[in-house]
Amino acid sequence: MSYPEDLRALVDAELERLSFAAQPATTGLEEAMRYSLLAGGKRVRPVLALATARALGVDPVRYLPVATALELIHTYSLIHDDLPAMDDDELRRGLPTSHVKYGEDVAILAGDGLFAEAIRLFCEQPGEPARVLAALAELAGATGVDGMVGGQYVDVIGEAGDAEALRTLHGLKTGRLIAAGVGVVLTLEGVAETETIPYRRFSGELGVLFQIVDDILDVTGSDEQLGKPRGSDERHGKLTYVSLFGLERARELAAESHAKATAALAEASGDTGDLRGIADYIFTRNE
Repeated sequence: MSYPEDLRALVDAELERLSFAAQPATTGLEEAMRYSLLAGGKRVRPVLALATARALGVDPVRYLPVATALELIHTYSLIHDDLPAMDDDELRRGLPTSHVKYGEDVAILAGDGLFAEAIRLFCEQPGEPARVLAALAELAGATGVDGMVGGQYVDVIGEAGDAEALRTLHGLKTGRLIAAGVGVVLTLEGVAETETIPYRRFSGELGVLFQIVDDILDVTGSDEQLGKPRGSDERHGKLTYVSLFGLERARELAAESHAKATAALAEASGDTGDLRGIADYIFTRNE
């Protein structure tokens, strides 16, 4: 299966169309927000949402508000992760990071603005109000203390010391938002709980797979492929799947995780070809 590039093109076009500043005084903030938002990438999280819609027999265009909201939140997290107080990275996707280009103060505000605008966009999602509210709560949960932000906290304090703790860390920091790309669409469509189980197993395993491959690439990828200096995890003394298990075992774990994800997907109803293509891309990616 191949990556659904048509869905990525939909996301890119919608992101390009977005504007945020209603006042001339804040156009500089919008510039900083768009700088990071439009820096490229595969748009995995929003593409997952659109691919889930397609699997459920729904026109993906209907879920562009959800998809763009997911990418805004992901971008906000990258801006903040790159800050000197966090990972102190100077390159992202081959470009100077937000704080290098605009200063730490503007970078923090750009991240804050992207998160707020994501919530506004999500509220524009067509659908039954109760389902939109439930899906928004699911997204907020995936972003907050029991999700991405909580995972970043665990990462910062450096208390992940074994395999179980490492999986918990990345399940929060990386996995919850990836899973939300699938889960919020299931919620918005009102899919019966029993029918959501394979999709949710798939998306949960996908987050694990993404992080294992990310850890491998931090060791094996080139600066040009990664768009940032390789080996940043080692420099920061972070526990990773490679440092814990070794490179070859990490590769085996990635293969096992990919197999679990695709096995779960095989049990899901609907046309799941695009979702399989995303899983295959994550497993084989080199950037």
